[in-house]
Amino acid sequence: MSEAELSAMRVLNSEDADFSSQLEELLQWDVVGGGVDADVDNILQQVKRGGDAALLALTQKFDGHAASSIEDLMIAPSVLEDAWRRIDAEARQALELAAERIRVFHERQLEPSWTISDEYHNEMGQRISALERVGVYVPGGHAAYPSSVLMTLIPAKVAGVSEIVVTSPTPGGAPNDMVLAALHLGGADKVFRIGGAQAVGALAYGTETIPRVDKIVGPGNAYVAAAKRQVFGQVGIDMIAGPSEVLVLADGTTSVEWAVLDLFSQAEHDASAQSILISTDADFLQRVAQEIAARLPQMSRRETIAASLKQRGALIHCRDREEAVALANQIAPEHLELAVAEPDRWLEGIKHAGAIFVGAHTGETFGDYLAGPSHVLPTFGTARFASPLGVYDFQKRSSVIRLSPEGASALAGPADLLAGTEGLEAHALAARVRGNR
Repeated sequence: MSEAELSAMRVLNSEDADFSSQLEELLQWDVVGGGVDADVDNILQQVKRGGDAALLALTQKFDGHAASSIEDLMIAPSVLEDAWRRIDAEARQALELAAERIRVFHERQLEPSWTISDEYHNEMGQRISALERVGVYVPGGHAAYPSSVLMTLIPAKVAGVSEIVVTSPTPGGAPNDMVLAALHLGGADKVFRIGGAQAVGALAYGTETIPRVDKIVGPGNAYVAAAKRQVFGQVGIDMIAGPSEVLVLADGTTSVEWAVLDLFSQAEHDASAQSILISTDADFLQRVAQEIAARLPQMSRRETIAASLKQRGALIHCRDREEAVALANQIAPEHLELAVAEPDRWLEGIKHAGAIFVGAHTGETFGDYLAGPSHVLPTFGTARFASPLGVYDFQKRSSVIRLSPEGASALAGPADLLAGTEGLEAHALAARVRGNR
């Protein structure tokens, strides 16, 4: 990055009169992108009407696979197992370590069914049950993500999902061995080399070969995000994921090098990713800017990093810890790093973040791969109301009600009255007759 390019990276100060408008501009982003919705609608309608045939044509068009049948795009369990055996021992150990940590964390999220009773021996409870069939989208257009395989499949398995159907694009080549190995380790039931909006459509509507699922999870590009939004209601979805984000809160006590590499870690995903650093120390921000300029030319993905930092990155100076925490809550980032001397003091005030990384040693990279919690997280400020992917995304709750004769008699009168106030005669009568034992 040249000095001119570096100067284009936003440097903001909370004391500036126009800071609020500058921050708003920084945070604005169209998750889906202009013109994508119409294209995606067309693709989805083709899949809905044409099934396997449409899916084959779209896969050839977008991914370059001239398959004669959907079965040609299936990856057999034996192929997954062969890839597991083919990768080296160190890679297998790393995947196994990640899988075990992810499993242990998510087992703590399991909720039991429960029942309570009242003085009439009426019983009220909640029954927890797993979804039967889930579709998992694993990105694969620009890079291979075995980590995303484990972060989605393992919570589903822990939840008790009966069947997991995976779609993942492989444009221009064969599937990545590490991805295949992760699919084997994670326990995928069916795997298809299909991507984009057409994959989402196949999972949502079903085709002659691909079964319709109950819910679709997993990150993807703008076309995948738009497709998930459009099929919601036909199936469940986890979230509409936008570009990856990191917000680093720093007080000037952490390593400049660590902070810069953490900013780079998000920026290298793609040019739309967002890396923001907020600090109460103006000198620290200056040193960060200098380190960015010095280290960037050494990075293999320097062009992507430079584009991301220029387009959506920012270095922000604020007055104090309280203001920094307030800004973090306003941004509600996907990843929030507390790279400060007393992180617990800062943590107390944090309300909105997908995942919080406490202390300078807790780099976001560990969360991406093997800390334990799923790395599928709410983006674009949705951490204000959304949560990370977890076991609860693969389960549903049913209310269970059991009234005793005595209980029905006791509740009949009030139910009759309430139904009457709403003008619902049949409701009132249905309660009344149960009160006349």
